[in-house]
Amino acid sequence: MKIAMLARNAELYSHRRLVEAAEERGHTLDILNTLRCTVHIASHRPTVSYNGETVSGYDAVIPRIGASITNYGLAILRQFEMAGVWPLNESVAIGRSRDKLRSMQILAKHGLGLPLTAFAHDPKQTEEVIRSVKGPPVVIKLLEGTQGIGVVLAETEASAKSVIEAFRGANVNILVQEFIKEAGGTDIRALVIGGKVVAAMQRTGAPDDFRSNLHRGGSAKLIKITPEERSTAVRAARKMGLNVCGVDMLRSNHGPVIMEVNSSPGLEGIEAATGKDIAGMIIDFVTVNAKAWKTKTKGKG
Repeated sequence: MKIAMLARNAELYSHRRLVEAAEERGHTLDILNTLRCTVHIASHRPTVSYNGETVSGYDAVIPRIGASITNYGLAILRQFEMAGVWPLNESVAIGRSRDKLRSMQILAKHGLGLPLTAFAHDPKQTEEVIRSVKGPPVVIKLLEGTQGIGVVLAETEASAKSVIEAFRGANVNILVQEFIKEAGGTDIRALVIGGKVVAAMQRTGAPDDFRSNLHRGGSAKLIKITPEERSTAVRAARKMGLNVCGVDMLRSNHGPVIMEVNSSPGLEGIEAATGKDIAGMIIDFVTVNAKAWKTKTKGKG
């Protein structure tokens, strides 16, 4: 099988592991720098070019699109989809997950546990927003932030107002969320592949940092999650329409609450914490489903 991966940095651990896992199984996996891809839009002939040459012959595409180039990356991925290449995660589903507000709205609609969350534009509503999430303290997040960047804990009403006003002055969109104190600076990352939780780890933030992101100095360890946490992760992946994702949850006094559904989860932390071959599981999922999809497509013709 010939697989394309949309990614900018071929040296990242996750990307190297996926290449290794594919080659171990006799497949070819080419990493295409997303920004070097171009689309050519013509009736009945959607094509993608890479470094000036038309891309062809791929059975599947694995999107590992950086958050800073989401819109461009999704345009490239849509073109692959239009050309009949099976995507590990569809462009529509990735777009949902990258929009924090939209993803929260979708999860809330389906009754999944979330921290109290507020979104408003008018600076005059700042006090109302803080009170609506039972703060202070409150967590303030950039809608476009990743890996803990653009996430601030405001412990007093004055500091919350100051941070909210600063973000709004920079003309960026933010969410204000309830602070789950009982989580104790830890969260759970459940890795879902094909509607099943295949691995889970507990992440703990660096000293004096309430964020548990591994990229920010946090640590991770193997954890056994509860049936409710497992069900929450699977339902979140399904409602977002993602075949592969990391579901980040906090343990609150009223059950698991979802912080984020990540459509391009990193593999280094969870493979190290669990000892599992997550990259191999992903490639196996791609192989089975891309073949099945090709068979169905041919049958319809």
